[in-house]
Amino acid sequence: MTSRPDYLPERLARISDVQAAEFVSSGLLEGVDDVPSIALNKVADTLTGEDSRLELRRVRDLVDDALKRFRAERPTSADAWLAPRLHEALRLTRKEAADKAFWTYIALGVAPDYVVWRHLPEPKADGSRVRVARDRFLGPHYKHSFARLWWAAELFRNGPDYAPVVTACGNQDMMNSALRLDVIDHRPTAQALVRLLDRGTVRTGREVNALTPAVNAAAATLMYDIVAPDVERDGEALRDWIAGAASALPAPKEGLPDGPEEEGVPEEAVESLVAHFEELFADASVRGRTSEEPG
Repeated sequence: MTSRPDYLPERLARISDVQAAEFVSSGLLEGVDDVPSIALNKVADTLTGEDSRLELRRVRDLVDDALKRFRAERPTSADAWLAPRLHEALRLTRKEAADKAFWTYIALGVAPDYVVWRHLPEPKADGSRVRVARDRFLGPHYKHSFARLWWAAELFRNGPDYAPVVTACGNQDMMNSALRLDVIDHRPTAQALVRLLDRGTVRTGREVNALTPAVNAAAATLMYDIVAPDVERDGEALRDWIAGAASALPAPKEGLPDGPEEEGVPEEAVESLVAHFEELFADASVRGRTSEEPG
């Protein structure tokens, strides 16, 4: 199995898809080869400066903890634990998190062993080779092994509260479908979807995959930001949180860390969308659901 890089510099870096492509070998994707970390760091663009958020150990320590904690469990179980802690450790702005080359470096230069462990499919019965999908190293934010976790934490947190992130990341179909939707940027919508999971209104992957496109399609005619308005976002809270990175303690391994002290989503906005989404779900076509089953 792919192992921990033998060379880890002090700072995080960026690497373009063109430069990274030569390191994403078939052997790496099959989990039998390591990334030549010294060669990779020679072409990577190291992020300079004194910003403590860019210390590589912040990410690698979390990865090591996740591997130790979940090694004997299903790899998917690590998502709900790692997502809020990765978000809190990096303390990025959305503009910074939109830098694809940053995430490519984390996957290849910091934790390729984690990507392989988390995303390598189960061996096939016929013994044929299985591979990690390339987009787990080089893909868009909703596919990339680490970017998807950061964006899930950013979009599903409720102000400083990461508990909704744990719920969302505990359902792989919610992760895989919701992160693709523009409407998920509306905080009451994100919280309403989590509320439906918490209440057991939607449970299975089929149900989630029926609900999310219905919610997205309805947004074309029903403007969620008008019928369920959010509070104005406080940019100062995010700036203060980022500024506190240098003195922040490592994220707790058991309890959740705290995000930026932004005001939470208005409860009345969430509940109004929960009621609307329940109606959408009742009418949605769920594969395998019989007409006698409740929506």
